[in-house]
Amino acid sequence: MAETTLKLFTYAGVLCCLIWNGFAQQGGSDCIKANAKSCGECIQAGPNCGWCKKTDFLQEGEPTSARCDDLAALKSKGCPLEDIENPRGSKQVLENREVTNRKKGAAEKLKPEAITQIQPQKLVLQLRVGEPQTFSLKFKRAEDYPIDLYYLMDLSYSMKDDLENVKSLGTALMFEMEKITSDFRIGFGSFVEKTVMPYISTTPAKLRNPCTGDQNCTSPFSYKNVLSLTSEGNKFNELVSKQHISGNLDSPEGGFDAIMQVAVCGEQIGWRNVTRLLVFSTDAGFHFAGDGKLGGIVLPNDGKCHLENNVYTMSHYYDYPSIAHLVQKLSENNIQTIFAVTEEFQAVYKELKNLIPKSAVGTLSSNSSNVIQLIIDAYNSLSSEVILENTKLPKGVTISYKSFCKNGVNDTQEDGRKCSNISIGDEVRFEINVTANECPKKEQNETIKIKPLGFTEEVEINLQFICECQCQSEGEPNSPACHEGNGTFECGACRCNEGRIGRLCECSTDEVNSEDMDAYCRRENSTEICSNNGECICGQCVCKKRENTNEVYSGKYCECDNFNCDRSNGLICGGNGICKCRVCECFPNFTGSACDCSLDTTPCMASNGQICNGRGTCECGTCNCTDPKFQGPTCEMCQTCLGVCAEHKDCVQCRAFEKGEKKDTCSQECMHFNMTLVESRDKLPQPGQPDPLSHCKEKDVDDCWFYFTYSVNSNGEANVHVVETPECPSGPDIIPIVAGVVAGIVLIGLALLLIWKLLMIIHDRREFAKFEKEKMNAKWDTGENPIYKSAVTTVVNPKYEGK
Repeated sequence: MAETTLKLFTYAGVLCCLIWNGFAQQGGSDCIKANAKSCGECIQAGPNCGWCKKTDFLQEGEPTSARCDDLAALKSKGCPLEDIENPRGSKQVLENREVTNRKKGAAEKLKPEAITQIQPQKLVLQLRVGEPQTFSLKFKRAEDYPIDLYYLMDLSYSMKDDLENVKSLGTALMFEMEKITSDFRIGFGSFVEKTVMPYISTTPAKLRNPCTGDQNCTSPFSYKNVLSLTSEGNKFNELVSKQHISGNLDSPEGGFDAIMQVAVCGEQIGWRNVTRLLVFSTDAGFHFAGDGKLGGIVLPNDGKCHLENNVYTMSHYYDYPSIAHLVQKLSENNIQTIFAVTEEFQAVYKELKNLIPKSAVGTLSSNSSNVIQLIIDAYNSLSSEVILENTKLPKGVTISYKSFCKNGVNDTQEDGRKCSNISIGDEVRFEINVTANECPKKEQNETIKIKPLGFTEEVEINLQFICECQCQSEGEPNSPACHEGNGTFECGACRCNEGRIGRLCECSTDEVNSEDMDAYCRRENSTEICSNNGECICGQCVCKKRENTNEVYSGKYCECDNFNCDRSNGLICGGNGICKCRVCECFPNFTGSACDCSLDTTPCMASNGQICNGRGTCECGTCNCTDPKFQGPTCEMCQTCLGVCAEHKDCVQCRAFEKGEKKDTCSQECMHFNMTLVESRDKLPQPGQPDPLSHCKEKDVDDCWFYFTYSVNSNGEANVHVVETPECPSGPDIIPIVAGVVAGIVLIGLALLLIWKLLMIIHDRREFAKFEKEKMNAKWDTGENPIYKSAVTTVVNPKYEGK
């Protein structure tokens, strides 16, 4: 049993090796198809490709590119592990400060730059082509994080009543924001429109006062920074209360010009590296890139700061920014935008919100009375969501995200960049994969950054590309090993100088087609160059490749291959060997030209422990029965042989009952078993005993049934148990038989009489019916002779009335 189990494990191991080898070859096909001439080209072909730098690794006729293959295939070809170049990517964390964990109102007062919400901060990734590098990024919203809020307001005439409510916004908003953070600053700016026609009237009177009637309005302007960010709410109220409404001609406003200046003029606005909020308040639409052509402005917005004395001075020179340009600048400067707009323009600004990440839209009442609650709600909405973004990736580099958010919510692809419903103090994690699909041309390092939108903190990732093998740095230029210095000997092979070819760079490209060298590529008594399976290059055969990269030509003259061996069950070498130079090399326990003959005798083992029951030989895992009478997988069946019961019937009969054919020779022929008599069939041995047992039922010479069992114990002794009383049939009972016969005869006679009587009745009735029918068909009167005439004549008097 143990030997059988060991053999099964052996087969399983061989099968696993075959399957793994098949997968390895399938995976290695990309490595072979790359046709790599150097180790660097090889490792760029795929993450599973390795290069064998062993000097004598190649066989006759194999090109240098055969050094590049799947790792398992290289090992199977005999390349030692220490001679396989297979550099792997890695990651190294350079800066890994823990995320800040503090409570609002604590004694600890940290500067904004000392608060950490993202971890790690800096790392290095070494990337090999096709091999992703993964790292984990942690984000935690810090409590009591500083906030800068800049209120940008439309001061066109339609916002007159709104300005009155905003004048007291500073102290009221400071009071509300203290519930969120102890470090809050607020600023104020206003905008109207570009100061050219047709956006405003350029007549001198309208430039002084654009409003009609007795309304006293200030001169129109594009954008004005009224108050840089400050922690003094009273100062906000004071300066805002001095502002006056202006006016313009068209309905859309120049708000995009103002947003651009607020985003890029960080020094003038006073932005810190904290949470930056921009509240954009208006009751109208907006102009965007291209609209400036109406006023003769065609230069695209340059995205730079042009504030002089806190006033935008280039509105007449540069066009409005595009939405994409705004998105870029807002993202670069980590500004989160809150659009506080009236109900009429909700749909427009909600579409704009979908284009600007980390932005929110709130419904502004007609007089801006709800602006504080709007800001609080929008801030909570923006801060409860974290969205990761990365800078522009180098060519050939891809990045993927997987998020692990609150309550077990996980996402991948685009949704893997973000987590929602994050409260202060909540910690979320992202798993980030960075993969290089090709090496950069200059092989220089690249730097990318990943940060949460609306936050100044970021992760800096330095990308280093593995495009060369370590052994290439140890190469010997102009090496004597490469035919008089015509190449660099590196990683066990020659990398030829320009204009040289051949495995050892022994040929010039001008000599490739020389007929003199073809003679070195022909076998004796053959006219075929490289057996028609390759090309003669520099007097050496370089075997051609087949579409199936697992099929290879080899040999000095490319006369060998690994796919033209005998097959069994559709598999080369029956799947039980390796084809080498058109001959199968079988695995252990297999033989034959197609390795289809198993040397394992387990299938031939009979239940009695003998091979083929001792009646044949085991050949290729199958019994070949030497006695033609026997058949079956282990020569156990014999169609013409007597069974155990029939074979021992006569001997059991003569020994137990002293009768039968062997009665006279019983003592000589029937003493080969031990016999035991039992009272009844219930006393016979039953199935379940360790010795093989046969139950028999046979007839003796008196036609009586006798029962016995036959078994052979482990010592080879035969034991027979016989029921001492045969079952004989009893004689016939004469009286019932005679009575039955008589009764049967009587019954049959009665039945015949009844049938005869029935037939007679039917016949008589038919005859009577026939007579009646003929009687009815008669046509004369049977009471009078038809030829008789009476002699009496009767005369009647016509006048006689019978009186």
